[in-house]
Amino acid sequence: MISSSDLKAIVALLDEGRDVDAWIAAQDLWRRFPNLTMAGFVHAQAARFDRFMPRQHRVYVLRSFTVEPVLQLLEAAAALAGIRLTTEVGEFNAVAQEVFNPASALYAAQPQTVILAQQTRDVSPLLWTSVLADQSTIDDEVARIAADYRRLIDAFRDNSSAALVIHGLERPAYAPAGALDSQRAASQGAGVAAANAALAALCREYRDVYFLDYDALVARHGRLTWTDERKWLTARLPIAAPCLPHMAQEWLRFLIPLSHAAAKVLVLDLDNTCWGGVIGEDGMVGIKLGGEYPGAAFVALQRVALDLYARGVVLAVCSKNNPADAMEVIETHPEMLLRPSHFGALRINWTDKAENLRDIAAELNLGLDSLVFVDDNPVERERVRQALPQVRVLDMPADPMDYAAALRACPWFEQLSLSDEDRERGRYYTEERARRQVMDEAGGLDGFLRSLEIEAKVAPVDALSLARAAQLTQKTNQFNLTTRRYREEDVAVMMASDGWIVRTLKASDRLGDSGIVCVGLVELAGATARIDTLLMSCRVIGRGMETAFLADLIAAARGAGAGTLEGSYLPTAKNVLCADFYPNHGFERVSEDADGGVIYRLDIAASPVETPAWIKVS
Repeated sequence: MISSSDLKAIVALLDEGRDVDAWIAAQDLWRRFPNLTMAGFVHAQAARFDRFMPRQHRVYVLRSFTVEPVLQLLEAAAALAGIRLTTEVGEFNAVAQEVFNPASALYAAQPQTVILAQQTRDVSPLLWTSVLADQSTIDDEVARIAADYRRLIDAFRDNSSAALVIHGLERPAYAPAGALDSQRAASQGAGVAAANAALAALCREYRDVYFLDYDALVARHGRLTWTDERKWLTARLPIAAPCLPHMAQEWLRFLIPLSHAAAKVLVLDLDNTCWGGVIGEDGMVGIKLGGEYPGAAFVALQRVALDLYARGVVLAVCSKNNPADAMEVIETHPEMLLRPSHFGALRINWTDKAENLRDIAAELNLGLDSLVFVDDNPVERERVRQALPQVRVLDMPADPMDYAAALRACPWFEQLSLSDEDRERGRYYTEERARRQVMDEAGGLDGFLRSLEIEAKVAPVDALSLARAAQLTQKTNQFNLTTRRYREEDVAVMMASDGWIVRTLKASDRLGDSGIVCVGLVELAGATARIDTLLMSCRVIGRGMETAFLADLIAAARGAGAGTLEGSYLPTAKNVLCADFYPNHGFERVSEDADGGVIYRLDIAASPVETPAWIKVS
């Protein structure tokens, strides 16, 4: 249990100005005691932890059951993950009334994410209680459920562009028909599964509508322990107290990507993390790595890392080791799943790991908050927490057999869509490592850039590139002049308008294809064109792509009849890299705007911007 002395100790640290220590202590307490007492404490101290919560997000919950205790836990879990949530709850069991009424509290709240949490007993009493329904009745009921949800989603989309997370239906712990249920084709279990399949397919038809597999969540934590019938009958709260944190965590898995707080890099230790033992002492034969116990635990961890790699997570190594010994395992050990080609950065040396993590972030052109650090050694983990509170440090279990499950459950890598660029991201960073080696051998930047044979393909955003364009507006921070975030449907509206230039740049060179790396959104207003968004992926910084892309946008604005091009720089904590972008390209400073940004203007006819000689644009 949480003791008052633990909480007082955190307050004392805050009073002494040791906010990093207090933050680490609060996170540790939450990991051990994710309960309402701790949630209340986090909420009470939220203002003092403000600098650790750089993101804000508004959430509205439509519900058919009591969710207020879950929201308290959710707000605390989100706060300790760096997200300040503002939450509101709809009226009890009034989903349709709120969704179909444009003047309802739902739309007045202007949420960024809406969670639609309903139970099977409320959505379909027939599927919840029917003992021996025939197949035709079940089919009709599934069709009715899908049609009802379609009407809800359509009405919601008419009034809001917020993301919508829809709970699926759950089965009861015991089927009303008992063992007979699973013997029949027209079973309750099959009916709930069919309804969930229909809802999941329906969600996929809409942008920013997502299916939460509530039945899988209940099953994962145990149907018999998930529910509390007494709480349901007395407080309309169907979830047992010990399972409330699991519900909050499941919501957080969606809110992390929706609030753009997902991590991008998994940084792995090697000894006793990726394999058992110490390579410098045990040698290739002595380390534990293989299909049997205990080596199977480390193979399982690597398999999870490979799954993340396939989803676009960049892998890196941060290990205190002799480089030659460690690389021999990575390159040649027959049971090793992770090979050099999987890693975008390698730091195998005897340097302090916090310093190595800084170097990895700089090498990948990413912020420290993009990194998740995995190390079996609690001393190393604590060192990183103290030195780099921005880095997410995964608290590893004592038993290596639990490593894979801990990484699999980590919410920081969650994503709700997967583009072609996501699938190839690991390869992009591996190729970038090869480019750095070529640059070292070339002896100079100019010779290196010319040797790359860079090609840039500029094109209007279309149905194939829409998802990637929207994703870049949501994730790009360092080279992003205004950091305005757009969903797919927002960009789609611009695409369909004659008043916008909506373009991307795809980069490639002789070492590989970098995919779509630049997005430009330019609004046309008579003789003036205004750059709303100009951004570039950090993985191509330093090659002149931004200049080539700007030259194309200028030409497009000229072709649309504009004589003047305006652009704004809105400073953030992360985009100082592009603070001088407009002055360096011949724009004149005009004024400051209401957002604290600086407005620049360019006479298109006198533009000095040209595509760099080493880039071929097509």
